[in-house]
Amino acid sequence: MTEAEGSYLNYLKNARGYSALTVENYGRDLERFSSFLSRENLNVTEVDENVIRAFLADELWNKKESKRSCQRRMSSLRGFYDYLVREGYLTFNPFRFVRSPKTEITYPSRLFPADVAKLLKANALRSDALAMRDQAILELLYSCGLRASELVSLTILNIDFSTKTLMVKKGKGNKDRVVPFGENAAKAIKTYGSKSRLDLLAKNHSANKPREFFLNAKGGKLTVRGLEYILKSVEEKTGMRFGLHPHELRHSFATNMLENGADLRLIQELLGHESINTTQVYTHLSQKDLTDQYSAFFPKRKG
Repeated sequence: MTEAEGSYLNYLKNARGYSALTVENYGRDLERFSSFLSRENLNVTEVDENVIRAFLADELWNKKESKRSCQRRMSSLRGFYDYLVREGYLTFNPFRFVRSPKTEITYPSRLFPADVAKLLKANALRSDALAMRDQAILELLYSCGLRASELVSLTILNIDFSTKTLMVKKGKGNKDRVVPFGENAAKAIKTYGSKSRLDLLAKNHSANKPREFFLNAKGGKLTVRGLEYILKSVEEKTGMRFGLHPHELRHSFATNMLENGADLRLIQELLGHESINTTQVYTHLSQKDLTDQYSAFFPKRKG
């Protein structure tokens, strides 16, 4: 990693307040472009529009990367080169003159309320040692619309049972927010906290016990990757095949709120979106569901 790249990643972490996972993803994008430049015997000051197009072609055709991945990588590099200009390393940003590859509009998948009810009911029937933890995770992801990184970062002090609210700490958007949770979620996290969590914590023999509320099977701090694995294992243990992912439950929370009449500004606040434009995708998702339902059930004319 070059000095400029390290400086930029520190800027994202400390000045912009980006999460560790986001900074890590930016670092991988920079490293990928740096490797390309190294193969071409170029440095950052020699990058122009033709070099960028060659990089995109290599990503799309040789490495078989998706257009969506290339869009994200271009966004990362555009931000990095803006930083280089601002800090005086360069006089202009060549990424401002190259368009990212276009992709078709895709909408996030979601679960309908009936699907969520079936999932929670099936998981509640489990009797293994991790069932209570997993039920609490499902309840909070769905009833609060949390990001994966926000859920794994929760501590006991972030949970207020008297008001049934969570204090979700600074992450994306760089601000804390208060998110309410319902009675079912309260019951699930109380049960986990007073029983299963203590059993998991007893398995951890390190001197410094984790402060985080959700623990892995060995009593250690749960990671985002670990959370994704848990949701896959929930499907295996319950027989429910929804392709579960933390973001799918977040999308389900937002879309179901919207369909029940919640104001878009409220959903923006609950999700922690910095811009209302980000929240706007849920209106499109709801409209898409409406169109799909119409196509599925409206009688087709014959002849």
